[in-house]
Amino acid sequence: MSFKSRGGGGGGFVVELPSRSFVSKKWTLLLCIGCFCAGMLFTSRLWTEPETRDLTRTTRTEDGLKLVLDGCDPSIKNVKREPKDVLGEVSKTHNAIQTLDKTISNLEMELAAARATQESILNGAPISDNLKVAESSKKRKYLMVVGINTAFSSRKRRDSVRATWLPQGEKRKKLEEEKGIIARFVIGHSATSGGILDRAIEAEDRKHGDFLRLLNYCEQDHVEGYLELSAKTKIYFATAVALWDADFYVKVDDDVHVNIATLGTTLARHRSKPRVYIGCMKSGPVLAQKGVRYHEPEYWKFGEEGNKYFRHATGQLYAISKDLATYVSINQHVLHKYANEDVSLGAWFIGLDVVHIDDRRLCCGTPPDCEWKAQAGNVCVASFDWSCSGICKSSERIKEVHRRCGEGENALWSATF
Repeated sequence: MSFKSRGGGGGGFVVELPSRSFVSKKWTLLLCIGCFCAGMLFTSRLWTEPETRDLTRTTRTEDGLKLVLDGCDPSIKNVKREPKDVLGEVSKTHNAIQTLDKTISNLEMELAAARATQESILNGAPISDNLKVAESSKKRKYLMVVGINTAFSSRKRRDSVRATWLPQGEKRKKLEEEKGIIARFVIGHSATSGGILDRAIEAEDRKHGDFLRLLNYCEQDHVEGYLELSAKTKIYFATAVALWDADFYVKVDDDVHVNIATLGTTLARHRSKPRVYIGCMKSGPVLAQKGVRYHEPEYWKFGEEGNKYFRHATGQLYAISKDLATYVSINQHVLHKYANEDVSLGAWFIGLDVVHIDDRRLCCGTPPDCEWKAQAGNVCVASFDWSCSGICKSSERIKEVHRRCGEGENALWSATF
């Protein structure tokens, strides 16, 4: 380093640095700037690279998850994927659900029948011969139960039925054991329980053994009466389904002629159908006028005056399948009763998914109508006179109807259902 004096009156001086020192200062400045830039670049990489690595890892994980969900594991190689039969899987699931629903429905019906029987016994009802037979045979399966609706004053009608289309004695037992057909006269008790009318029925039952008594069922007896036919219908189906396991439950009046084999053959054709309601379907007028036969006190529920009822089976003879009889049994306390029992039954099913079968062979006329049809090979199931809602003077005329329109005894014993 040298110090040189500058000329001038000031007498001052300047310091002259070596050229080597001046060059280092420039490089120092450049070096600082370079280090700053390098530091910024390095810091930026430290902030950015972990994010990139995390993003890459997440993407790989998601890809791996997607592959696993698709049934493709990246760790498994050389595995050939089979295409899925989506429609087949859906069909299998649907069939499984249907099977489960049917099983549950069957269990509910069996439970309802068992509950009805238990209630009847707990409420003091004597165990009938019908129930003993059902228990001893472990609820064997029958084709149908035929309930013949009767009254205390109808002894002659019952005897005329026994003398024509309803087998008696050993033949009736054969009808049950070989053909799977139960037939009983259905009756409750009189207004004076245990009175002379009831004792007369008890004596008749001891002689023939062909009655179904609606007594002590669900804490109430059925009291016979024309205005109680809807209640009687409910109790009959509930009692019958509790006593016998059958495909069909039939109700018929005691002034109607029936060909049992033809009835069984007709019903057997509909065994595979669920919730079957079969009869001669009609839609008669709702009678609002008091004092007339079949007057409907609740006519206002069917709309304006002059309307007709919904379609329902005429009351002389109709049949329902087991699940419908069980439905009546389970819900009998909330099923509304109209004045006419056939209307009531139709009302109970009107909101359900029920197959209504209109078969006019269940409502043929008396001779010559049923006779002409039989000669043409179309044997009637039931015959009666519309004018009398049954065979007019049936106790006197049913033998003639049976002779001219009956299917013949051999038809019953040779029939297969």
